[in-house]
Amino acid sequence: MTTLGLYTPGSSLLHRLSPGVKLVAMVLAITAVTVLVRQPWQLVPAIAVVAALYAVARIRVRVALAQLRPLLWALIFIGAFQVIFTGWARATVVCGTIVLAVALAALVTLTTRVTDMLDTVSRALRPLRRVGVNPERAGLVLAMTLRCIPLLTGIVQQVSDARKARGLGFSLRALAVPAVVSALMTAEAMGDALAARGVDD
Repeated sequence: MTTLGLYTPGSSLLHRLSPGVKLVAMVLAITAVTVLVRQPWQLVPAIAVVAALYAVARIRVRVALAQLRPLLWALIFIGAFQVIFTGWARATVVCGTIVLAVALAALVTLTTRVTDMLDTVSRALRPLRRVGVNPERAGLVLAMTLRCIPLLTGIVQQVSDARKARGLGFSLRALAVPAVVSALMTAEAMGDALAARGVDD
């Protein structure tokens, strides 16, 4: 089972912080990294800070690395593109920024129960009910998004493992087609389940 984005129980300082504080801090931190990091060496202190936060949260190294593993192929593609058109320094900054942003977002989900996060989002959006926003539905969308990220990662991993078990070589098309079909079937099943509960009313 994938550990991507799944809540890891704990009693650390980050676990005890309110979801609202963590969400705001995450947005500010990602913005700061995006705006301030301009040279490869500037990634070093940023990475050290994020690693320290994971240590404070007592998140195991294996779980932390699992948050970044799905990025591998995207980083290879983006890095190669950046090296060709902008140089290795810019490629390092872009890829490093992406890794840091994902790591920070993952840290929030690893240290925050989904129900607590949904309650926070629903309360924050409550004033917008006057202009037609449904806070509960918005919270549900957030919950579905958080759940689907590890779910899709798990589907791709299952397809890849099945191909390896059959002794088949790597093929992007052979990997993508069954993964997409499985994802669509899962989405249809989730949609039927939500409709049965009247969520689409």
